[in-house]
Amino acid sequence: MIGLISDVHANLPALEAVLDDMPDVDALVHAGDAVGYNPYPGACVELLRENDAVCVQGNHDRAVAGDTSFGFHTDAGRAVEWTQRNLGDEAVEWLDNLPVERETMIGGARIKTVHGAPGAPDRYTFPHDFSPSLLRGEDVLVLGHTHVQAKRAYDEGVVVNPGSVGQPRDEDPRAAYALLDTETHEVELRRVEYPVSQVQDEIRRAGLPESLAERLAEGR
Repeated sequence: MIGLISDVHANLPALEAVLDDMPDVDALVHAGDAVGYNPYPGACVELLRENDAVCVQGNHDRAVAGDTSFGFHTDAGRAVEWTQRNLGDEAVEWLDNLPVERETMIGGARIKTVHGAPGAPDRYTFPHDFSPSLLRGEDVLVLGHTHVQAKRAYDEGVVVNPGSVGQPRDEDPRAAYALLDTETHEVELRRVEYPVSQVQDEIRRAGLPESLAERLAEGR
């Protein structure tokens, strides 16, 4: 069994809730964006590393590591700048060195992990965009970026977005994740409650944009 997560976005209480809810797994896979938006970047990076998570780089990870093409005039951009000021050099270096794609064999399942889409890390691949053409020989394709939880099984394999741990956008504010059975390649989508108000309070104490606090309760 493998735990699939994505888009933690520096939301430590949500990540802790997911890991507490998750049964024992052989590996943890994260489809990018460990940081951004929320106020616990260092603790989230540390927890992912402690769990030996198989991670790829998301667009917020890349921005925090110094990608100047990110739109810093937005609330997301202001959160990136805040993260750059509040994240240690070692964690920034870890984010900078993450690959954009990874292919791993775990328990007999060949798993490809990307953030947006294969060959296009910043492309939003919504559930209606899922198709067998996304698969290139792997058994399971894990992607994130949209913050929308979904899965589709095809003869060629499985495409799954485990949803966002730290900032869901499918109108369900609960933290999202998924479990992959490496023998059958079946995927179970899961949701778990976490203390949203605690994160909202910390966002405000940190001086991050109010919109980032409000959206957590609305799942958008």
